[in-house]
Amino acid sequence: MGIKRAVVTRIKALCKQKSIKPNTLATLSSVTPSTVYSMLDENRKDIGILVLKKLCDGLDITISDFFDDDIFKSLEQEIQ
Repeated sequence: MGIKRAVVTRIKALCKQKSIKPNTLATLSSVTPSTVYSMLDENRKDIGILVLKKLCDGLDITISDFFDDDIFKSLEQEIQ
C-alpha cells in the first residue's frame, strides 16, 4: 500500500471510530468540506501536511498518534 492510500484509510478509520462524517471532520478541523474530500480522494496524489495536522487537531489526536498505526509500517516503495 502506498502512503496516500494509507493516509486515506487511516482518516476513514478514525472517523468511523469517532462516529463522524467527513463534513463533521471538516467543521472540527476548521477546513472546508471540499478540502477533506480532496484529502480522501485516492486519485489525488498530494497530501498537505498542514491540512493533515488540522485534521488530527479536529480528531483530537497528535500527528504522532496518527502515524502510530500498523498501516504505516509496511508501505510500498514510492520511487518507481
